[in-house]
Amino acid sequence: MPDSTDPDAVLMLRVKRGDRAAFVELVEKYKQPLFNFVFRTLRDETETEDVAQNTFLQVWKSRARYERTAKFSTWLLTIARNLCLNEIRRRSRHPAESLEETHAEHDDQPSRQYEDKKIFLPTETALHGELAQKIEEALADLPENQRTAILLCRQDEMSYEEIAAVLGCSLSATKSLIHRGREFLKVRLKPYLSTGDWKD
Repeated sequence: MPDSTDPDAVLMLRVKRGDRAAFVELVEKYKQPLFNFVFRTLRDETETEDVAQNTFLQVWKSRARYERTAKFSTWLLTIARNLCLNEIRRRSRHPAESLEETHAEHDDQPSRQYEDKKIFLPTETALHGELAQKIEEALADLPENQRTAILLCRQDEMSYEEIAAVLGCSLSATKSLIHRGREFLKVRLKPYLSTGDWKD
């Protein structure tokens, strides 16, 4: 259903008419959230920058075909996820550039760890940095579709319907992915939390 309250969709309609200033405004608003989302999927800074740039390039190239049928952020993240999947498939054809090696290469770069404060709020300050790292490690171990569903649900505050649109699956399948992802994270992160309670 079209979202008449989405200001970003209004901006994108201006982009559709060739308004470069509106495009720049969208890029400025979404470049960091998009980078965070892609990085947590690919775990490689260079590839993340490439995918983020290509995402905005696709937005510009596809502007004439844009229809206001969903929130702009849903459309944007659908493009980004498809590009991420293309990159993951490329890696699978080149074992030397596997996800596992990419993870290992970047384990020493804590500056690129993105804490999801909307999932966990630890009371022990001393555990703060370690918990953020463990969250990232646990997220990285989730299957891609579960990880994407969790990230969209928590970081971007998207509805189940919007997440289903990005994932290209049914509403019930989306809810199942989120449930299984939450259960996995609960088990993995329980030793690092002050309580065993899940923060919904």
